[in-house]
Amino acid sequence: MQSSLLSVTQNDQRLNYRRRQAVNQVMLGLCGVAALIAILPLAWILLYVVQRGYGSLNLDFFTQLPTPVGVAGGGVFNAIVGSAMVVGLACLMAIPVSLIAAFYVYERPNTLLGTLIRFSTDVLSGVPSIIMGIFAYTVIVLTQGHFSALSGGFALAIIMTPIALRTTEEMLKLVPKTLREGSLALGAADWRTLLQVMLPAAISGVITGIMLGVARVAGEAAPMLFTAFGNPFFSAALDQPIATLPHQVYVYAISPYKDWQDKAWATALVLIALVLSLEVVARGVTSWQQRKLRGR
Repeated sequence: MQSSLLSVTQNDQRLNYRRRQAVNQVMLGLCGVAALIAILPLAWILLYVVQRGYGSLNLDFFTQLPTPVGVAGGGVFNAIVGSAMVVGLACLMAIPVSLIAAFYVYERPNTLLGTLIRFSTDVLSGVPSIIMGIFAYTVIVLTQGHFSALSGGFALAIIMTPIALRTTEEMLKLVPKTLREGSLALGAADWRTLLQVMLPAAISGVITGIMLGVARVAGEAAPMLFTAFGNPFFSAALDQPIATLPHQVYVYAISPYKDWQDKAWATALVLIALVLSLEVVARGVTSWQQRKLRGR
């Protein structure tokens, strides 16, 4: 009798194990299908842009200025330089402010100012980018009396600041508290502890957040319509209108000329390649940092 009961129990356990295995396989399969569905639109867009834009890429496209309608050749060299300048200005404006604000929020999270900064950052990260462009237009363009690269960098800096700030704050939270306590115990000031102990320990994650912010703002076209505005000629002046890759895509795409439309696809391909490269590098740095932390 006891042996028969034991046999029945073992059979039930095997059946339950097989049932759990079957359910597990089904759910894993459904997760894989869902992941594939999520990836398909991105792959479709990439393949379509490559198909439409690859044929217009050549050396002149990267080294020459745009040509008038009906003139063959030309490129987007001015837009490449303009995008680098505008994004560089955004980094110069956003990174110091983001780091200082993140340090304060990390050190004083429960103060009124710390709570206000965190709340404002969350709200700012959800504001449409075109609103940032209108704000920069009101503050800088109307004050100067003309469009400029400076106003474009200012608009992108506002978009970039929440990303860099929250990333830096979260990376500082991941640093072991013993490092901070040890530095303070040795007599180091708070600011020296943050700059020479906490920031170096979290630098990989901070750089990753900054690169993600750069990738985010590099493809923004709406703010450029109200700030940098575009320029068919080469310009490196901060107080003058300047061409950018997103704005160039917009101008070429809405034109009725096939040559410009082909160049729009090529410019879009260059922009996507740039953004994807930044994303891949950022993810690589993050993975390296995680492996480094696990190895400790």
